[in-house]
Amino acid sequence: MSERANASVVPFKVGDEPEEESLSQDPAEQQLQNPAERLHLAEAVRMAEAIVFASAEPVSEKQLAARLPDGINIVLAMAELQQIYARRGVNLVRVGDAWAFRTAGDLAFLMSRDTVQQRKLSRAALEVLAIIAYHQPVTRAEIEDIRGVETSKGTLDTLLETEWVRMRGRRKTPGRPVTYGTTETFLDHFALEEIRDLPGMEELKGAGLLSGRMPSNFSIPQPPADPDALTDDEDALTDIDLEELGLLTPRVTED
Repeated sequence: MSERANASVVPFKVGDEPEEESLSQDPAEQQLQNPAERLHLAEAVRMAEAIVFASAEPVSEKQLAARLPDGINIVLAMAELQQIYARRGVNLVRVGDAWAFRTAGDLAFLMSRDTVQQRKLSRAALEVLAIIAYHQPVTRAEIEDIRGVETSKGTLDTLLETEWVRMRGRRKTPGRPVTYGTTETFLDHFALEEIRDLPGMEELKGAGLLSGRMPSNFSIPQPPADPDALTDDEDALTDIDLEELGLLTPRVTED
């Protein structure tokens, strides 16, 4: 018998089978390898581009999901669109849970001739804005307690007119004072993706906005993860509240 015929045969075991590369891949990556799914996603990206481009305001992911075909991965589609515009003259940026096109940061100087010179906020308004941003939800009395001085109604009215601040609810305390918080317009203006992107104490010191001789017990609160959600000690504003605050036209009752 030949040497080749006497060679032992090693049985093939299922456990010895090499792992397929596709088993370790991310489901999204596998989806992108499917030509049909890739084409479906590419068309959704084009549609999302048209929706955001045509909107004067940032478009929320909820709005996109309502207008794009069913089954589209909104996060994946917007990430791809953001990458497409990463090196262009306009960039796709995230504003809270919404998306908008903005001029690329390094080209902002080209728009300087067309920008409208805005009136600067007073020091009092800036202080109140900072307190609301970091301490929200906060009432007028709480703002005055932090500042140590009375806050005029005109200061809050100015911030409400800029749409950087909003009335968000009423505190569940005697008198039910109004609580204030920031808006998506505030995030958009200051190029913040979320409220927790506000600078911390060390960043403020590094920028020269805080004295190096601050009291040892001085601290900056962490803004809430979801500034739109009401807290346990807040009630939502009702139509009656909005009428009292002058934010809703009083209803006409028939005799």
